[in-house]
Amino acid sequence: MIRVGTVIVLIAVFAATLGPVLTPYDPSAQTLAQRLEAPSPAHPFGLDELGRDILSRLLSGARISLLVGLAVVSVSSLIGMTLGSIAGYFGGGVDDLISRAIDILMAFPGILLAIALVAVLGPSLRNVVLALCVIGWVGYARLVRGQALRAREFEYVQAARALGAGPARIVARHVLPTAYPAVIVQATLGMAGAIIAEASLSFLGLGVQPPTPSWGTMLDAGRSHLFDAPHLTVFPGLAIATLVLGFNFLGDGLRDRIDPKAET
Repeated sequence: MIRVGTVIVLIAVFAATLGPVLTPYDPSAQTLAQRLEAPSPAHPFGLDELGRDILSRLLSGARISLLVGLAVVSVSSLIGMTLGSIAGYFGGGVDDLISRAIDILMAFPGILLAIALVAVLGPSLRNVVLALCVIGWVGYARLVRGQALRAREFEYVQAARALGAGPARIVARHVLPTAYPAVIVQATLGMAGAIIAEASLSFLGLGVQPPTPSWGTMLDAGRSHLFDAPHLTVFPGLAIATLVLGFNFLGDGLRDRIDPKAET
């Protein structure tokens, strides 16, 4: 499973990085005379409603999906690890305050809260990343808090405290490293969630704005051509499903490698 996920993710990264080299067409170039053309040797995935090459737009859209996923996971994990370690190590009122904030955010469906935030801030890629980070750090904070609660009772942590090490040093050197394996697994699965969320927001017109290619906007544009040109939705849908499945396989495989007991 982990090998399949790794292969899928590597192919996606390779395609997104070398997209302009792999296809000779400009993702924004229009050929109205050939609009809605079915897949052919010249255009393996066909043309969209404006005569743009779908394969070129898929490769360009892969960059958007991977960049959004990477940005959301990086920022969310950093915030979540910081707040979770503080809550778990210090406890008391600090823990109660952070835990209540986590409970409040978890009381709302994540995608609905993201839609509300982007609707208020305005549709753009930056606001999509911001909205997903606002709701994304919660899972990391809960995970790291639990690890910190356990790690602070370890003998070597208590020894470091007795030797006069400061809280920041203890957390950074002794508490956080115990949570890294679980955070890596969470980040891998979080990439899949961020990709789906970005595609959903773009599908609703709240994410990437045309003419910038995005898998979500491509699905939205193809809705009105489900019967006369199904390739407009089939290929973007397959791209989203395959990449998300790859990250899920990778995350599940890493979890089994890190914690074999979880497999049972």
